[in-house]
Amino acid sequence: MIQAMIRVRIGAGDAHYGGQLVDGAHLLKLFGDVATELLIRRDGDEGLFRAYDNVDFLEPVRAGDFIEAKGWIAEEGNSSRKMKFEAWKMIAPRPDLSDSAADVLEEPVLVCRASGTCITPKSKQRK
Repeated sequence: MIQAMIRVRIGAGDAHYGGQLVDGAHLLKLFGDVATELLIRRDGDEGLFRAYDNVDFLEPVRAGDFIEAKGWIAEEGNSSRKMKFEAWKMIAPRPDLSDSAADVLEEPVLVCRASGTCITPKSKQRK
């Protein structure tokens, strides 16, 4: 099974709402980057993200969180690649202690789950 993962720190500039909340579209952008890597590994081409068929936002994401986004190819057609994605909060800030305190979470928190379909035209597949 082909898998890919990216880990990023959510910056203050990514927060759009009160309480330093980050919009869900930011997680979808991460999933798009993971999908691109999956297609390059599978087909040797970036391909195209056709559609999400399911997105579940499960927990809030805030500035200062470290998020690990991962994905894998669940099914393959001639040119379609059905993918599944998860985003996990790995580290969270602790503003109650100080402006620079943070904790590595003992148990990562699943913040978002999604699935979608990408396409790599046959003419662009190199693998």
